[in-house]
Amino acid sequence: MSNFEPKIVCFLCKWCTYSGADLDGTSRLKYPPNGVVIKTMCSSRIDPEHILYAFQQGTDGVFIGGCHPGDCHYQTGNYKTQRRVLLLQKLLQQMGINFERLQLEWISASEGKKYANKIIEFTDKIRELGPVSRMDGKEDIE
Repeated sequence: MSNFEPKIVCFLCKWCTYSGADLDGTSRLKYPPNGVVIKTMCSSRIDPEHILYAFQQGTDGVFIGGCHPGDCHYQTGNYKTQRRVLLLQKLLQQMGINFERLQLEWISASEGKKYANKIIEFTDKIRELGPVSRMDGKEDIE
């Protein structure tokens, strides 16, 4: 598995995390190119089906970035996202996919370095877990 390079889908809030990622580019910060970025108006606009579809298509990890709680441009969007992600992590476990493959982070537009660090950590975590498989979170199945 030394040649394994994970496929990661990154759903980023336009107002905060996407702007933070953009700041990385202008600041020339380095992080792994494994993530495909999808810009959304708000993290709450990410339908759980989008995440499940990504895993169904063989994505090894999904990263969601949104505004800090209380700073959402759409008032309570990130609180909805937080609840959805917790439920989705439980659902993924039931499906046999390690819940750590779905990560939610609050990153503001001025926190480009934080975005780079979180993507590096997440990519390393997914490399450690290896390619996604249906039985990845289940040790013993009856």
